[in-house]
Amino acid sequence: MSDTPARGCDRCQALPSPQEASGRLFLWSPVGHSQGRLLNCLREARHEVQVRAEARCVVVCVPQATLSPLVANVVAALSQEEARATRALFMVGEDEPGLPDYPRVGSLQRFVTRARAGWLVDLLAEQRLTTHFQPIVHAQDTGRIFAYEALMRGRERDGALVPPGRMMQTAREADLLFQLDLAARTTAIREAVKHGLNTHLFINFTPTAIYDASFCLRSTVEAIHAAGIPPERVVFEIIETDQTADAEHLRGIVDFYRRSGFQVALDDLGAGFSSLNLIHRLRPDIIKLDMELVRDVHLDPYKGSIVEKLLEIARTLGIRTVAEGIETHEELRWVRAHGVDFVQGYLISRPQSPPVASTPSFTD
Repeated sequence: MSDTPARGCDRCQALPSPQEASGRLFLWSPVGHSQGRLLNCLREARHEVQVRAEARCVVVCVPQATLSPLVANVVAALSQEEARATRALFMVGEDEPGLPDYPRVGSLQRFVTRARAGWLVDLLAEQRLTTHFQPIVHAQDTGRIFAYEALMRGRERDGALVPPGRMMQTAREADLLFQLDLAARTTAIREAVKHGLNTHLFINFTPTAIYDASFCLRSTVEAIHAAGIPPERVVFEIIETDQTADAEHLRGIVDFYRRSGFQVALDDLGAGFSSLNLIHRLRPDIIKLDMELVRDVHLDPYKGSIVEKLLEIARTLGIRTVAEGIETHEELRWVRAHGVDFVQGYLISRPQSPPVASTPSFTD
């Protein structure tokens, strides 16, 4: 173990500067004619600008709540390639950029995307993430809850729910996936404690939102220990494996979780081309069958053959299985007959908060 004092990952925890604040926008153009176009656009709009010729930098004074329209106008004046090549940094107040600020310098195009994602930055800054819980039950006795899966939700200021897909898509486009993923994990832990859950807890994580497991996941592990949740009851569920090109990086994350005493589940088995290879590389404790495979499995002999073989592989390797997306009695009956361990889906319960305390017991 390292003697380095424990601290979290700055990349995962730091949020962008508030978009509504006043300050200065620093723009570095790749070539002179691009800078000329920038200046013409800014001066026509009567913005206060300063040119630092030695650094090929244009500094724009930004009054409060004007950053987003200012940047949108600038991008409209440039070609797409110029917008990608121009670097941008927003500094609140009158501060000059220093060494700690340089990692925040990014393309002007990305800056625009992030400016449009101000609602998500505000949501994270104001801690308006919440968690809904969906039970995972024993297949042969659906009245016995094995675990709850923690599912991220957001809230508008008026209390309306923000769907997870909207938050994930915006986070990917605005380079906020690291912050959103960490906030979702820590919120799930906090909400599980709040509701007094004493079953297994499935917590999703996105591999592409983790640079280095020993730093990016440290705060998550510390939150679990501080909450008094036994590590063996926590199952970290890998999502979006189709977007993870670096299998060694993913294996490093899984190894970190295992060394910390947690279990690992592989989500959506059968949804991607590399699913079987990931079983070999990651050796998960639990695999979850993709709901598209489970849907109407009793009616489709092709699906049935695939699911049957996946269940057979899992049994041979000692891996427990969850059938996701169970919506009908016929689907439940089929997966039961073919030996799945656990089931999850709307037939049992929808995700909700507070979580359901009991589930219906279905018999054949």
